[in-house]
Amino acid sequence: MRTTLPTRPLGKTGMDITRVGFGAWAAGGGGWAFSWGPQDDDESIAAIRHAIESGVNWLDTAAVYGLGHSEEVVARALQGLAEQDRPFIFTKCGLVWDDDDPYKPARRVGNPSSLRAELEASLRRLQVERIDLYQVHWPAEDGTRLEDYWGALLEMKREGKIRAAGLCNHSTAQLTVAEGVGHVDTLQPPFSAIKRGAAPELEWCAQHSTGAIVYSPMQAGLLTGAFSAERVPQLAKDDWRTRDPEFQGERLQRNLALARSLKPVADRYGTTQAAVAVAWALAWPGVTGAIVGARRAQQVDGWLPAATLELAEADLEEVSAAIEVTGAGFGPARPSYWLTTAHRG
Repeated sequence: MRTTLPTRPLGKTGMDITRVGFGAWAAGGGGWAFSWGPQDDDESIAAIRHAIESGVNWLDTAAVYGLGHSEEVVARALQGLAEQDRPFIFTKCGLVWDDDDPYKPARRVGNPSSLRAELEASLRRLQVERIDLYQVHWPAEDGTRLEDYWGALLEMKREGKIRAAGLCNHSTAQLTVAEGVGHVDTLQPPFSAIKRGAAPELEWCAQHSTGAIVYSPMQAGLLTGAFSAERVPQLAKDDWRTRDPEFQGERLQRNLALARSLKPVADRYGTTQAAVAVAWALAWPGVTGAIVGARRAQQVDGWLPAATLELAEADLEEVSAAIEVTGAGFGPARPSYWLTTAHRG
């Protein structure tokens, strides 16, 4: 896909991606264990198309989002687009749900035969012949060794059914094991000014030429400047955030205080707090790109400036100081070094 937005190499994959990508988790709709509540498919499609038309050149989804529905929505959004206008498609495997009980948390499965069946199902739903990046969503809990499920993805890559293979939510120790089997093209960890625990994994990625695409850089809306304590009771009953400790009690208050601290930085750049939150995550050494979601087209415009926003070192230090003052989240408030060329992903 052609784009006028800045891009970065995604590790050694040969793909150059924009600094922000569209996350289609919410597009899965309601009625399952980790939904964002009911969604309007047409609005989701409009949001995806608006992101693409604005230059975002990659989409991230997963089979489990809406129990297959998100991938179907993504396919609908891409219908009719010429080949040169189609973004890269990233999706995930390794979570198997129960059709008879959609609210039951999906099982973390690494059995190679299951992963192959999931791949074929995703190819059908996405209406593509090859997936650009296929990722294991979580470490397996069915007894399958990491070497075996990672080996299965590497075999899919050799067969040409996927272009690149990645891992999500894996530790540095697990990444090292996988790297011993075959190169880890990408890692997808959670990372934001609130949830900073993946810093060691990002450093590992920088050292191993592994692309890192972080998710929830706005911490599920907490850092956008648009969220408030009053909104929590208004969330849909099946919105997973109603059960998240970051949206409750003292932690919520600290998180909202941190969000307010982003406003002076945003004002200096004439942009949004959401864009500053994403840009802060993008500035962390090792990060290649950030996944950001939207349920409506206008929400894309709130974070799109992050695609071009380069925060100065003083801005980064200001945010890190606010992290320490508010006591929000966990993990290091600043890396040992900022913005070194060798560690920008």
